[in-house]
Amino acid sequence: MRVVVFVKATADSENGILPSSDLLEAMGKYNEELIKAGIMLGGDGLKASSHAKRVVFSGSDRSVIDGPFAETKELVSGYWIWEVRDMDEAVAWVKRCPNPMNEESEIEIRPAFEMEDFASEMTPEIEAIHEGNRQKLSN
Repeated sequence: MRVVVFVKATADSENGILPSSDLLEAMGKYNEELIKAGIMLGGDGLKASSHAKRVVFSGSDRSVIDGPFAETKELVSGYWIWEVRDMDEAVAWVKRCPNPMNEESEIEIRPAFEMEDFASEMTPEIEAIHEGNRQKLSN
């Protein structure tokens, strides 16, 4: 099962306060463990929302909103993409994570959809499009 693990933003991360060298080292070692265990597929830290944009869709219209965004608790400051057996394994790995912030923080784990989740809507044509996209990503 694939999951996306979101490191939630804090006031410090939104104010551009970077992690200490000790925290960078601890997170690097943690990522190393994830890679050695075959869990980590990808991940990165994200800049504060003051560097971000949101695109709002309304029918055929698109509008752009510049950051920063007000609701810090709803923002993400980093992510991992993991391949795990189940949600319990993902939770166990998150519990081993160093606190990613210099203050109280949260990490959210969300399962990714798999193609079989869409089986009732899948046609051979749609399947071929998605398979072609998967092959292009793996090259």
